[in-house]
Amino acid sequence: MNSFEEVTQWLFSQLPIFQQQGASAYKPGLDKMLAFTEMLGQPHSSFPSIHIAGTNGKGSTSHMIASVLQENGYSVGLYTSPHLVRFSERIRINGVEVEDQFVIDFVRQHQHYFLTEQLSFFEITVGMAFAYFAEKEVDYAVIEVGLGGRLDATNIVSPLLSVITNIGLDHTEFLGTSLAEIAAEKGGIIKTGIPVVIGKKQAETKAIFEELAKQQRTTLCFAEEVNVPSISLDLLGHYQEENKRTAFTALRQLLGDQLDERALVGFSKVVQNTGLRGRWEIMGNAPLIIADVTHNKDGFVQVIPQLESLEKAKLHIVLGFVQGKAIEEIFALLPKNATYYLSAPDISRAIPVNKIEPLIETYRLNAMTYTTVIEAVNAATVAAQEEDVIYVGGSTFVVAEILSERAL
Repeated sequence: MNSFEEVTQWLFSQLPIFQQQGASAYKPGLDKMLAFTEMLGQPHSSFPSIHIAGTNGKGSTSHMIASVLQENGYSVGLYTSPHLVRFSERIRINGVEVEDQFVIDFVRQHQHYFLTEQLSFFEITVGMAFAYFAEKEVDYAVIEVGLGGRLDATNIVSPLLSVITNIGLDHTEFLGTSLAEIAAEKGGIIKTGIPVVIGKKQAETKAIFEELAKQQRTTLCFAEEVNVPSISLDLLGHYQEENKRTAFTALRQLLGDQLDERALVGFSKVVQNTGLRGRWEIMGNAPLIIADVTHNKDGFVQVIPQLESLEKAKLHIVLGFVQGKAIEEIFALLPKNATYYLSAPDISRAIPVNKIEPLIETYRLNAMTYTTVIEAVNAATVAAQEEDVIYVGGSTFVVAEILSERAL
């Protein structure tokens, strides 16, 4: 394997990837990750980190924190998942993706270990990120949890600060069927003596987090109780206001008096500084085309009012979903006055269109189905007039396909 494409294709084809396969690829537990990083020389112990979990908003919050730290003059590693277009999006320093050659060398050097120890795709990418950040001697690393928290591969870090954005009913097949159960799993990132910020105070989860903080003898702060100054933000989704509050609270906890007006400019330069994409991203005008990775009920509760508030003649909504999502709850929220274009993203976890068709009938939506996401988007674009709005979402992988198509 001599090229980046060959290496990444090997990773995708040879190893179990949760985002493609779902439950069969989910391998919780930290033993293999601890052994892997021991073999690598404990790279995660060589840099200060901020660890971020949550159901919605953890990616945006991670990018906001990284952007502000960059504006404060720090070298900032950022690990997030999944990627949208290129594998290397997962690992960045000051917004610049990991070099292709580092990925090639890392995989070639440790390929035998990966196979012998049967590491998951996610464990490999986390270890790769830690090794890269250590080699580049970052000042901070912002580490986003992949799934859950307690048993997530990232949970071997001993961070300066733990952040949990919010709790919703997502990935219930792994994390529990109640908000309290899911909070206990995500709260597993709370560690002894390490302060924790909770983005959203929820009646069902508040006591869980307070008890975990008490057990770990650490301080707990709810971002909703913090007064946030007027801060300009370059991310357009209304749901980002909650994430902004969480990020500000975390940064104030982390930086104290160093969180000055100069650093806060980072909130207005998140896309520029970190390369964040797919969050209420404007892909075109006349008609207005919005790509957004919102993929569960809690997300759509916030997205739909913003969509309905836009000035437009007609609303066109392109959607596709993956397994593990309570899509009937999403369909119950969808506006009846929109035209829908439904398809399945090109991954094995996708929900086939024929499984969605009964919901079209149940909720009496004006909907058409298509073989691919690109066909659905193209159909919406042809049907829409200049004064209309097209929204593309339902899954990270739907947005990934439209971004990849536009990148060609």
